Amino acid sequence: MKKINLIIYIALIFGITSCYDLNKEPEGVLSTTSPFTSTGEMMSYLDQFYETGVRNQSFIVGGGDGIAGSDVHSDNMSSNSVSTRLAGETSLSSASSLTNYNYIRNVNFFLNNLDGENPEKGSPLYNQYAGEGYFFRAWYYYQMLVSYGQLTWVSKPLDPNIEIMKMERDSRTTIADSILADLDNAILLLSEQNNSSSMRIHRDVARALKSEVALFEGTWEKYHKAKKTPFYDPSVTDEKIKSYLEIAASAAKEVMDRNVWKIYTTGNKNDDYRKMFQTTDLSNNSEVLWFKMYDGTHIGNSVNRYLNRGGGEVGVTASLVDDYLTIDGKPFVAEEKLNAKKVFGNELLPSVRDPRLSQTVCTPGQQLRPDDLPPFYVVPPLDPSGSWPNTTGYSLLKHLQIDFTGDLDAETQGATPAIQFRYADVLLNYAEALAELDGATNAQKIIAALQPLRDRVGMPAVDFDREYNQDSDYAFRNLDKYIQAVRRERRVEKACEGRRLEDILRWAAADELIVGEWPKGALFRGSNLEGHPAYKNNLIYDQPSDNNLFLTGTPEDDFRYIVPSNPKGYEGGWRFDVNRDYLLPIQTRMLSLTDGKWEQNPGW
Repeated sequence: MKKINLIIYIALIFGITSCYDLNKEPEGVLSTTSPFTSTGEMMSYLDQFYETGVRNQSFIVGGGDGIAGSDVHSDNMSSNSVSTRLAGETSLSSASSLTNYNYIRNVNFFLNNLDGENPEKGSPLYNQYAGEGYFFRAWYYYQMLVSYGQLTWVSKPLDPNIEIMKMERDSRTTIADSILADLDNAILLLSEQNNSSSMRIHRDVARALKSEVALFEGTWEKYHKAKKTPFYDPSVTDEKIKSYLEIAASAAKEVMDRNVWKIYTTGNKNDDYRKMFQTTDLSNNSEVLWFKMYDGTHIGNSVNRYLNRGGGEVGVTASLVDDYLTIDGKPFVAEEKLNAKKVFGNELLPSVRDPRLSQTVCTPGQQLRPDDLPPFYVVPPLDPSGSWPNTTGYSLLKHLQIDFTGDLDAETQGATPAIQFRYADVLLNYAEALAELDGATNAQKIIAALQPLRDRVGMPAVDFDREYNQDSDYAFRNLDKYIQAVRRERRVEKACEGRRLEDILRWAAADELIVGEWPKGALFRGSNLEGHPAYKNNLIYDQPSDNNLFLTGTPEDDFRYIVPSNPKGYEGGWRFDVNRDYLLPIQTRMLSLTDGKWEQNPGW
């Protein structure tokens, strides 16, 4: 269908504030009525999108969100409250506004006002800023594609004629292809950079996003089509799916072939991975393509405040902990796993497991504060009545600035960086796209792509046979061994960065990872955690009238694991509806105003 701008109509639907008055140009930083007569004006206008067009930039709050806590909406982390999405408890009445259309309106205003008189037109700076506009429009659409599926692609202003603007949603593939086309324009126009010191979008960031979008859509269509869910594009062909995967691999390879970006390492295999996520200024970090910097004073976050005592009302799950390979590159299963759990912390040690685990989850004695003498963290803070309790027994270390010299306990005074894209993302996208296309044929390329991630932490090279986990409790035990390996590598490398839910959604894997499952943490009954003198008599469990610690099983069981929230009412586990919950609902008032042109998402 013809792609025309619906954005003013969206503004009408959602009652946008005076900043989006239909009789006015978008309010912002411009002082002239003939905008974009200089690259300075272009840059100033685009700055607004650097606030809204980024992911996981907020601070963590109790219960988890933002930079360090978004994985609570997955099987990687859990808070002390149930994720409504995983539990299948999202309600139609809670449907959110499609606020990204507001931002798209402003981007379209920018892109459609570039043809005026501008003496700098065609200059490197002019092209850079035009490229940023295309990038941000692609970004806002991509975020809505992930959440809502089909959309209406809008790109040019229209008079606010309500009849003209009642348009149907475009197909998933139309939206995905339009996003990729915008990213191609961005790649053509943006400057080539060799580090992230400008903290602005550049060509390799656009290539990285292009790879991500194509991989997302290719795997979404592949797996939803295979499982016959109602969420794939019925017109999609296997050849089209293949083309998305080829685009993903090609865009990633373009970044790799520049030989500019490298996996950050100083040779300290037990600290380099963690160090990257706590370093305030990553401008010259060889791995970071783009990040948002906080100084802890003028602009800050609260990651340190909520995590620096081992709690934050969140915890890492056993599901994630158990997925890290042993130090010799084998699955962590059976008696080896159980025996390691009996002594709290043994399973986390870098001498036992992939060292990324001990740099993501606190080990006993881990220093969390500069003045930790002796180290604050000996056992996890499990008492819910205390300040910032831990919910699983596995305290999050990744993202915490343990060397921070500012006020660790102050709200919004932390300086944990918000990394947007790093070279590891590019390598992981490339490896997964190749595995999806033909793992056997591409085996050596996959191994080579993932080698720098293994080298940083001193892990052996990928061996698809040695790593193949066929344990009866492993959700992906029946997957092709090449795909299983790259999915595990993605999970551990990107752990607790807020990306796990997107992976579960695009793999159509909720039936394997979410439905009927319930998050659990460390072994309590049957380990040295039970009766630990640090807890004294503060922990009460198996007393329904006064219960502040929840465990799996019954008092008769020899081994019982911590669960993060009261399992009452969820005895059958999470109730994610695989015929509904892969997409969020559309607000009913929007549907009524479109005269049925927009249909509700399946199952709602």
